[in-house]
Amino acid sequence: MIKTPPGWGYDVLAHAYHSITTVHPDETVRMSTPPVVRRIHIVDLRWALARGMEDFRESRTDVIFLCVIYPLIGLLMARVAAGYDMLPLVFPLASGFALVGPFAAVGLNEMSRRRELGLSAGLTDAFSVFRSPAIGGILLLGATLIVMFLFWLVLSNSVYNLTLGPKPPVSLAAFAHSVLYTRAGWVMAIVGIGVGFVLAVIAGTISVVSFPILLDRNVSLETAIRTSIGVVMRNPLTMMAWGLIIVASLVVGSIPLLLGLILVMPVLGHATWHLYRRAVG
Repeated sequence: MIKTPPGWGYDVLAHAYHSITTVHPDETVRMSTPPVVRRIHIVDLRWALARGMEDFRESRTDVIFLCVIYPLIGLLMARVAAGYDMLPLVFPLASGFALVGPFAAVGLNEMSRRRELGLSAGLTDAFSVFRSPAIGGILLLGATLIVMFLFWLVLSNSVYNLTLGPKPPVSLAAFAHSVLYTRAGWVMAIVGIGVGFVLAVIAGTISVVSFPILLDRNVSLETAIRTSIGVVMRNPLTMMAWGLIIVASLVVGSIPLLLGLILVMPVLGHATWHLYRRAVG
């Protein structure tokens, strides 16, 4: 039976509500044992990415629908910024995905968790994250990342005002010329990228496995963040490589009008769950 779009939408929302408000009878009890940080290597990153690709292939229709909102939001923010003479904020808006990405991918983490348990892992099942016992910690950590993103925008605007500003650029070509061929533009780029790098390191360190562990175990937010920091401290080179993979993937995905994020985000989101499995015992 072919349904109309409103009818299909109602069924999706009803299923999502059912997933949020009911507990699956086959759901396993989340572990509450203290997490143990493991040593991981580059080969583990390749394994996690391969498993992320596998999860993506299994439910690509669902995750593409789930992730299409990311480039749409990015394009909308960029359009608003450009339309209100805030062109210098377009790059910070696009690069901000690196800060809020772990929170945006929590639904994908949940889908991978459920698939690992042999449960259904479709689009509406991603909403079951809202009935997680740790939903308070998940939302609090997500809010922290969003605040860091907003702080990054404020700092970016301040750096522009102190270098090329405070007047907005007259055109995209003039702005690009100022960035590439003037000393003030170089200072803005270097300082801006440096500030963004520091924020990205902090955000990645406190969240790299925090959301998966909150979904998987009965632990506090403090324990999840401590474990995430422990993973980074014990595996600095491997996690640096993971950060470079994320940044490179987001850059590549952002080039074609951010549309590549529809493919990049689900693979990275699923891979993060599997990286957690390797990094935390």
